[in-house]
Amino acid sequence: MSKRIPVTVVTGFLGAGKTTLLRYLLTHSHQRLAVMVNEFGSVGLDGDLIRSCGFCSDEEIDGRLVELNNGCLCCTVQDDFLPMMEKLLSKADSLDGIVVETSGLALPRPLLQALEWPAIRAKVHVNGVVTVVDGEALASGSPVGDLSALDKQRQDDTNLDHLTPVDELFTDQLSAADLVLITRSDLLTSDSLNNIKLELMQKVRAGTQIISISFGKIDTRLILGLQHSSVNNSFHGHEHDDQHDIHDHQHVEIQSGSIRLEGIISRETLESLLKDLAVRFEVVRLKGRCWLPHKSLPLQLQMVGPRLSSWFEMAPDNVWTPTQGGVDLVVFSFKEEAVSSISSQIEQSFCV
Repeated sequence: MSKRIPVTVVTGFLGAGKTTLLRYLLTHSHQRLAVMVNEFGSVGLDGDLIRSCGFCSDEEIDGRLVELNNGCLCCTVQDDFLPMMEKLLSKADSLDGIVVETSGLALPRPLLQALEWPAIRAKVHVNGVVTVVDGEALASGSPVGDLSALDKQRQDDTNLDHLTPVDELFTDQLSAADLVLITRSDLLTSDSLNNIKLELMQKVRAGTQIISISFGKIDTRLILGLQHSSVNNSFHGHEHDDQHDIHDHQHVEIQSGSIRLEGIISRETLESLLKDLAVRFEVVRLKGRCWLPHKSLPLQLQMVGPRLSSWFEMAPDNVWTPTQGGVDLVVFSFKEEAVSSISSQIEQSFCV
């Protein structure tokens, strides 16, 4: 069984900082990524910015950068998004992931629904919806920094079939988000930034984390996911090993650590438990495997904010494997006690 390719959707209004973030991800992640760019109304500009960042060789660029300028992507799903996704997935063996940068007018949910299309749903998993918001604009009272540019974008898109008001569109982008990034945070005071976070918290789902960034800089693992080997320490039962800290650019520490336990737990119990614990302990990212009795393949687990994806897939030969059943997880969280607490809760849920 081949691996599923992670698809990350980056959404937000025109000028919020999506392309700056994407350039940083492409040049700092050390992953082989394919990119689908759809910023109608600035035709060619975003593609040129991506093309010029040097994330791949000139020979590869046409196969790894797809520019869609026929209109807002959520309105051209059938004509543009699905055919291009199939084209990129035909090269899945040479890719670590796919990133979709949407138009500033796009509604994220039609794209998520498209990823459930029968021809591709077994080949991908949603790695997360990342909503980028302009902190400077929000501090000035609007989610959009340049309303005239947004209006022009609407007028230029003859395929646009939804005339969603700005506030409703912003609410939709936030309610679909698994992670929210506040850009231009270096231009804000601490009080202003805290007020913006409080405002955004009222519009996101429980468990969606909000992180402030500047110049698109962020630990790429928080956006693109993490390899299971990216944290080498483990939390074994009640033995506490050292954890690592990730510092975002506003000096917020994100704790990371591993959990490795042997025991029997049902899929339903584990998934329900992880969803609850992710909210309680502000989990940004979680990845790992669970070995279940009477299953020949381990259950793969991928979590970003409140979104949990799981499926059965063969594990590499060199990974830790329990005798009968168990879990092997990597956790990134804002809470220092997250790893030990999550480990304890899972252990208590093992079948006796």
